[in-house]
Amino acid sequence: MQLNDILANAEDQDRGRWFDLADPFTGQPAGIRLRIAGPDSATQGRSRLKLVDELAEAADTDGRVSAEARERARINSLARCVLAWEIEEEGQPVPFSHANVVRLLRAAAWVQAQVDAFAGDRRNFRSA
Repeated sequence: MQLNDILANAEDQDRGRWFDLADPFTGQPAGIRLRIAGPDSATQGRSRLKLVDELAEAADTDGRVSAEARERARINSLARCVLAWEIEEEGQPVPFSHANVVRLLRAAAWVQAQVDAFAGDRRNFRSA
């Protein structure tokens, strides 16, 4: 591997990969697809920086951040790693937006767990 290979992979990770959420009970595809940026992408790098900023802004005068504020910042950070999606609600496509991704992530802990696991696993973002 050479430096140009590493740089090219990081750039490729910024384009993301499609991930199919799995039903937590059956393991079958849930019918929801997310395009997620890889862990070495500039997208995830910016998301990590914004997470630190959000935590600093939420800190009280003693530097403490409430659990609620930490959780909100964590979910916001994870949502920023989602680049696109294919999802429906009541038979209609749901518009892609940060707020809607946050809404999906807050819907269930298993959704967060699957998205987080995929987003953090470099093996999912290996260049072809």
